Amino acid sequence: MDPALRAVRDEWHDYLVAERRLAANTVAAYERDVDAFLAFLTEYRGASPRLNDLSSLTAGDFRAWLAERIRRGLTHRSNARALSAVKAFFRFLDRRKGIGNAALDALASPKLPQGLPRPLAAEAARKTVSASDVVSEEPWVAARDTAVLMLLYGCGLRISEALSLTSRDFAAGDVLRVTGKGGRERLVPLLPAVREAVDQYRDLCPFQPAPDEPLFRGVRGGPLGARAVQKLMQTLRGALGLPESATPHALRHSFATHLLASGGDLRAIQELLGHANLSTTQHYTAVDMTRLTEIYEAAHPRAGKK
Repeated sequence: MDPALRAVRDEWHDYLVAERRLAANTVAAYERDVDAFLAFLTEYRGASPRLNDLSSLTAGDFRAWLAERIRRGLTHRSNARALSAVKAFFRFLDRRKGIGNAALDALASPKLPQGLPRPLAAEAARKTVSASDVVSEEPWVAARDTAVLMLLYGCGLRISEALSLTSRDFAAGDVLRVTGKGGRERLVPLLPAVREAVDQYRDLCPFQPAPDEPLFRGVRGGPLGARAVQKLMQTLRGALGLPESATPHALRHSFATHLLASGGDLRAIQELLGHANLSTTQHYTAVDMTRLTEIYEAAHPRAGKK
């Protein structure tokens, strides 16, 4: 890679981490997509691109890259994400180095179908949380698993948010401080049952992390990883006969959907979930209406009749 281009790419990495404060997985995905784009340019144009070459790329160059991804069978969602990463990189180039590219700005992202959240039914969500303590024979691990799943369903947290919680975040008693996407903080009510589950885990846990370290620990004492929680849900799916959509994130969907079904205010649910835009939260109204329609069509004597 051209040394000047490599230096700018490394500077962009630091910007994503330090200024944008993106999650490590997001940064890694952005960098993979941009590196793959630069590799494509090398093959497509027969030479490794230089930093200043990027401003002269045409719409045809970008379309050829997307066409190659489609030819390889990559999905519209994957292509939209890759295009978003490349655009983010070029925005950085424009702002920091004065290297712009109007052709890329004019390129539209692939249209994605709007998928609805797939929550668990209320009874299935309750069974999932209450059954987590029978997966492990180690009492403190069982208590940990229960506490994590209670936070996902009882507080509507993302898995990354739950696993990054520290002792300081629980200091307010009945309110939990959560750091979400983009480093945005929000306060979430801490139900007594959730607080009790977390306290039980802390009493049994053989490790004592510092107040600013992640509270939930793996069996060797390091921070608990998301993969361990995903494997827990996989085990529970088999034990309880749950669908493949029963993932850790489905518990967050269930939290929002069940609140809405019980008369929760959409704006309040937006705040609890940490959504930047109300339009994201509004997806749950479609889920609720879908369920109401199913009940109506199954129960109403005139449903489906001419």
